[in-house]
Amino acid sequence: MPDGSTLNFPALVLNADFRPLSYYPLSLWAWQDAIKAVWLDRVSVLSEYETEVHSPHHTIRLPSVIALKDYIPAARKPAFTRFNVFLRDNFSCQYCGERHPTQELTFDHVIPRCKGGKTSWENIVTACGCCNLRKGSHLPHVIGMLPRHRPERPSSWQLQENGRAFPPNYLHESWRDYLYWDTELEN
Repeated sequence: MPDGSTLNFPALVLNADFRPLSYYPLSLWAWQDAIKAVWLDRVSVLSEYETEVHSPHHTIRLPSVIALKDYIPAARKPAFTRFNVFLRDNFSCQYCGERHPTQELTFDHVIPRCKGGKTSWENIVTACGCCNLRKGSHLPHVIGMLPRHRPERPSSWQLQENGRAFPPNYLHESWRDYLYWDTELEN
C-alpha cells in the first residue's frame, strides 16, 4: 500500500505519437490511474519515479511519463466552452488587452444578444469585468470598443499552441524531453 509520500506523483500522458494529449491543462494522470493503465496494458512506461508502491505480491515503480498504445485523434472542431474562448484569446481582455486570472474574466457578445447577436465562436470574445460593464449592450463601433482580434472558431491545433504559452507551475525533470516550453523546469 502507498503511503502519504506517493500522493504527488502525476504521470505525464502522451498520445501514441509521443506528444502530450493536451498542453493546457497539461495531460496528467494521478499515479493510481497510471498504474491501472499499465496493469491493463493500455500504455507504455517511458520514465519512472524512484518511488515504489507495493501490494502483497507486487512492487512497481510509479510511472512519470506514459504513452498511450492507441492513438487518440484530436477533435477537429474544439468545443465551444468558456475555457476554450479564454484560451483562444490567451486569457486577455479583447478590449483593453490586459491579461487577467480566469476568475476575473467573462465573455462578451460583440453584437449583443438584445441586438440579435448569437452565442458562437464568431461573436464571443474574452473581456474583463470592467470592459464588459462599460461596453454593456452597445455595438462596439458605436462606443469605440472594437475587439483587438476578430473572433473566429479556432482549430484544435491553435488551442494547443496557445496552451503552450501557459506552462504549469510544476514540471518534473523526466518530462523535459516531451514538452517544449522556453522556461526553466522546476524540480
